[in-house]
Amino acid sequence: MVLMAFRHGLRVSELCDLQWADIDFKPGTLHVRRLKGSKDSTHYLEGDETRPLKQLQRDASGPYVFTTERGGPMSAAGFRKQLARWAEKAKIGFPVNPHMLRHACGYALANRGMDTRSLQAYLGHASIVHTVRYTEMSPTRFQHLWR
Repeated sequence: MVLMAFRHGLRVSELCDLQWADIDFKPGTLHVRRLKGSKDSTHYLEGDETRPLKQLQRDASGPYVFTTERGGPMSAAGFRKQLARWAEKAKIGFPVNPHMLRHACGYALANRGMDTRSLQAYLGHASIVHTVRYTEMSPTRFQHLWR
């Protein structure tokens, strides 16, 4: 769940709402259904995501990708609590919440040099105003400007 939230910049509700119908293993794609007025998109899955997802699907008994031990869909509150436990166990040293994974995705892609418009589309932002925060702080912002 952590990898999917980070890699695809998912909000906690988007992560918990993922269904097997959103994943197509043949082309390796994930249909991202965005919330809060954001724009849906299709993202590619990497091998380190597809292998565990296929294992989860083999054990799945319902439409949701991420479920609780009882088989119901994972709730946003449940994931928040689990992430906080993992952060504490990892001795992170500060409170961790799922939205930090979305921000980490934005900053990571900006630092890799992704242009602002592509980042906007990837994160599903309706307005670019919400995207520029990631590129304003990027150390690669002016790298290779004159090449």
